[in-house]
Amino acid sequence: MRDFLVKRILQAVGVVICISAITFFVLNIVPGDPVRTMMGDMADEQTIEQVRHTMGLDRPVPEQYATWFSNMVRGDFGTSYTQNKSVALLMGNAFAVTVRLAGFAYLFALALGLAVGIVSAVCHGRAADRILMALSIFGISAPSFWVAIIIQIIFALNLRWFPLSGVKTAAAFVLPVIALGTRYAASIARVTRTSMLDVLNQDYMRTAEAKGLRKWSIVMVHGLRNALIPIITIAGTQLGDIFTGSILIESVFAMPGMGKLLLDAINARDLPLIEGGVMYIAIICVVVYLLVDILYAVVDPRIRLGGEAAE
Repeated sequence: MRDFLVKRILQAVGVVICISAITFFVLNIVPGDPVRTMMGDMADEQTIEQVRHTMGLDRPVPEQYATWFSNMVRGDFGTSYTQNKSVALLMGNAFAVTVRLAGFAYLFALALGLAVGIVSAVCHGRAADRILMALSIFGISAPSFWVAIIIQIIFALNLRWFPLSGVKTAAAFVLPVIALGTRYAASIARVTRTSMLDVLNQDYMRTAEAKGLRKWSIVMVHGLRNALIPIITIAGTQLGDIFTGSILIESVFAMPGMGKLLLDAINARDLPLIEGGVMYIAIICVVVYLLVDILYAVVDPRIRLGGEAAE
């Protein structure tokens, strides 16, 4: 297990380093002058050159990258060109909003998806199964921003049950959580149903039933545990997607999260903020996939033993 963990962690670190290099070099060769954008059209060339020198943008790109990477490792992503504030501070404030939205949306999607998938598998072929799967297809097909707008109109504008936008109260997160989590819940439900159907038809399930165990005890203890690998795959992938894919939802509900922060930075060509946002996305995805690999090894020891044996 130790060799398995060391190998996966080293791979994750290597991926983050590669992404940081690609991001920095690509953003610095894109046409456009961030200093001119920041100073405006009224600034003269001498002032622009002086600001560029002060910011270190006149140095070779590899040298700039080495300085930026060494600072990033210490948690210093630089200063925003447009807001003149620490990128780490701006990202910290925005991340606090995103983690609440994404965290609750993920829990909502996981709970609803598992429940729907298990019930649908147990009721295979019946009306409940057909209705739940039809709803899951609708959930997957409906774009998140469309769901967000529809529930805004119904529950915020017409019924006035929840706030239309903002993050001031806990109730303000209810509609965004539903809009963001519905699509992921539908995907988890379909994968859970398929995986559970395979497990429910196994001989050991019929043996457990013949021993007189309660039906739902068999389903939850014996069935769900053996159906977890595909579920962990989809749930782990979607955890990264939820944390990095909330840009549209945050825009629709005017939530000052990471998505809105990164979108504003792209529009203003605020390079330090863009680089910090991209690294946030990269680190979240790498950490999530690392955790998924570890969960694989915990749930099914054959995975880590197979990897160690191959070495």
